[in-house]
Amino acid sequence: KPILSYANLIIMAIESNSDLQMTLSDIYAWIQDTYPYYKHTSIGWKNSIRHNLSLNKCFIRLDRPKENPGKV
Repeated sequence: KPILSYANLIIMAIESNSDLQMTLSDIYAWIQDTYPYYKHTSIGWKNSIRHNLSLNKCFIRLDRPKENPGKV
């Protein structure tokens, strides 16, 4: 298990993208690809990621572009 906080993991994931933005599922995928520990553990860490994204003021939510609406 990495010794980084969930906020640090999110920042690293976002900074890995040239647009400096990611969807939640992209953040999950980056964390699992970078730290295989998260592929084999319970899903509780995903709740912590969502919690950090919603409460930490350094993260802002952006609306999706109309050409990429996500789930319908």
